[in-house]
Amino acid sequence: MNARRTAGRGAGPDEDPGAVGRRVQRLRTERGLTQRQLAEPAYTPAYVSTLEAGRVRPSEAAVRHLAERLGVTYEELATGRPAHLATALRLGLVEAQRTLATGAAEDAAAAYARLLDEALRHGLDDERASALLGLGHCALETGDLPSAREHFEAAERLLADAPLPRRAPAVRGRAVAHLLAGELRYACYLLESAIDALNTSGLQDPGALLLLYTAAIAPYMDMGAHARAAQAAELALALAPQVSDPELVAGLHRSVARTLLAAGRTAEADASLSRAAEIYQQLQIRTELAHCRWMRGYVHAQDGDLSGAETELRAARDMLASKRASLYTAQVEVELADVLRRRGKAAQARELLHRLLGELHPDRGSIHAGGAHRLLGLIHEEQGEPESAEEHYVTALALLERAGAAGDLADICRLLGDLLRRTGRPEAAMDAYRTGLGHRASPGTTTLGPSPARPPTA
Repeated sequence: MNARRTAGRGAGPDEDPGAVGRRVQRLRTERGLTQRQLAEPAYTPAYVSTLEAGRVRPSEAAVRHLAERLGVTYEELATGRPAHLATALRLGLVEAQRTLATGAAEDAAAAYARLLDEALRHGLDDERASALLGLGHCALETGDLPSAREHFEAAERLLADAPLPRRAPAVRGRAVAHLLAGELRYACYLLESAIDALNTSGLQDPGALLLLYTAAIAPYMDMGAHARAAQAAELALALAPQVSDPELVAGLHRSVARTLLAAGRTAEADASLSRAAEIYQQLQIRTELAHCRWMRGYVHAQDGDLSGAETELRAARDMLASKRASLYTAQVEVELADVLRRRGKAAQARELLHRLLGELHPDRGSIHAGGAHRLLGLIHEEQGEPESAEEHYVTALALLERAGAAGDLADICRLLGDLLRRTGRPEAAMDAYRTGLGHRASPGTTTLGPSPARPPTA
């Protein structure tokens, strides 16, 4: 066989053979090489000429030979991407993630947007998906829930052909966005669907399952489905020893604390939060650390330590405000207002709640908006203003019914019923009590019905 090979047919690395030829011609000219000098000893000058004219699709072997002669990488010649571009983009994504953890979400979003544009320009789909996930998390932190959903949905579409564990972070992000918007059942549907698909597909990925089970705890708790939340926590804890990502483990401990609190195990909940906070402190993830302090404030309030609760909640509020995490800041302030009311600072609590209601609305934190109206109802009732109290209770009831927050609904129905009874409207009071009993009888009805499948290894 003649050692001076001609072109391989149909095996080229680039959809457009002319693109490779143009790159070869540009690089050859820049280096002052003739076609003969570039071609020999493996190819002919005529082959290089034909390639540069875009009339032949080069084989992989041809591209590798030409790349070596031109002093570039195979990938750079085959795709036009600068050498080490993917590595540089991945480093940029890590830095953007660090900015989100320690600084303002807007700054991180600007970095993610630049990286997304560059990844799109060079056709790097994995890096595009990571940048979209980052943008989704930035939007969650700033409270822009529609944008968050769009970014997570775009990432999921981009990864449509990837294994389900690779798509799990996008599914989890979408679910959190719907949860924060008060769409609890749909959040559960997304998470349960992904969990069942993972458990029945044989794609055993402890990290993905842990991420999804942990994310399911919050909507279960808000829906009053405490048994399901406890089951999800149990399954997540069983998976934890197989997971090496400390951030995933910290998220588990923070979420499990909610189930422990609901069971009255405050000491264990506090210990779980301490473990999570220690990891977040080491990782310097300020938003999640603030969430731990937020929950510790709630633990103190449950124990009757209102002074300690106020200290923790103010610290959490200040940390979130410094990161301009507006939605989370407003949610913490609802909890803070409750503590202020219980400490006899009704005027401060009332002023704070009225300001917050301009930031919380049905599509942005409906459960906490309902909580704010509930607290205002209590304050007005304690101050002898039953008509204003009733107005706030009814508004809270509408918000919580829309979200499907069964446990909170039963409580607001009781408060409204008691108020109606005291103001001489027993029939209306009975209707409110019946509504509350209905929510107590069927808490946490999720879209799929049965609870998610257990992983075979749990």
